[in-house]
Order: sequence, then structure tokens, then C-alpha cells
Amino acid sequence: MANRNQLSSVQRSLINPPTYIEYKGARFLIVDAPSNNNLPLYIKEFERWNVTDVVRCCEPTYAKEPLEGKGIKVHDWVYGDGEAPPNHIVDAWLGLIEKRFGGEIGNHDSNEQNSTKDGQKPPCIATHCVAGLGRAPVLVAIALIEEGMSPLDSVVYIRERRRGAINNKQLKYIESYKRRSKGKCIIC
Repeated sequence: MANRNQLSSVQRSLINPPTYIEYKGARFLIVDAPSNNNLPLYIKEFERWNVTDVVRCCEPTYAKEPLEGKGIKVHDWVYGDGEAPPNHIVDAWLGLIEKRFGGEIGNHDSNEQNSTKDGQKPPCIATHCVAGLGRAPVLVAIALIEEGMSPLDSVVYIRERRRGAINNKQLKYIESYKRRSKGKCIIC
């Protein structure tokens, strides 16, 4: 989990600070939707956390070119507010996790989040919807479930870090979500 100094500077910059979620080597940043006006603040945070990809679950509210200019790939995987993600988005999400974290997911101690063997920060995937309370946390919950966390524990884990995350309809979806990896890491 992030230390207090890392988050305190964010809280002064952004109205709604990012939520860092790390589990078994997978690293995610849940944020609300940037705008063109505050995108530079988000870019600074993305660089701090070594964000390699941003997943937009809502209609675009900013130009993606400034992110792409910094080497951050933007994925537009829009689905309905308050809804569960359709299968094609879940498939794309799991594919991105596999691509970014590869065999390293599930093989790290949670205290090893600050750097890799070569001294570089490990990759992080940022995801957002409008408020960062529904669609984005649902995708992160799916990742946690795929890595072996129980569905309800994944919701608790996220809600402890991001109050108000995941509505009742989405909770029912997460409760019924069936792990695709069948007991082994999807990435390893």
C-alpha cells in the first residue's frame, strides 16, 4: 500500500486522490475521470506510479494524446454506468493484465512494490470511470478474484481503500463472477 507521504501530496493536487491497489504483484490505480484542464495533474500521478496503461470505462472527458506522448497507452472500454462489464471487456481486461504483469504476478511479496530487480518501478494499470466508484473498481475486483481472492473479500479490500466503491447491482455481479483461471494464476 502507498505510504502517507505519497498520498498526501496527491490530496493537495487532486480533489479525489487516486486509490492504489496492489495484490500478488498486480498494481492498479483507481481514479475519477480527468478533464483536459486537470490532465497534467493526473499525468504527474501516473508517472509517480509508473502507469503504463489507462483504461477508460466511461465516455472520454480528455484528449488521449498527452498520455500517449508520455508512453501511456489509453484503452477505451466503455460500458454502462452502474452496470457489470460485458464479456468482451472482461476478456480485454484480463488480456491487458496478462500482457503487463506477465509471469511476475503472484510471484512478488507485497513489500516489493517499489522497484523491480533492475531498480525500475513495476508497471501499474490505471482505470477510471466518471467518479471512480463503480465501473473501474469492478474491473479491479475481477483482477483480484482471478488472483485467488474471494469475490466478497475483493469488494471489502477495495472499499477499505476507496469508500463508496461498487454499487449493489455490481456487487451481485462480483458475487456471481466465476474465476476463469481455475485455481492458477492467469498470468503465470
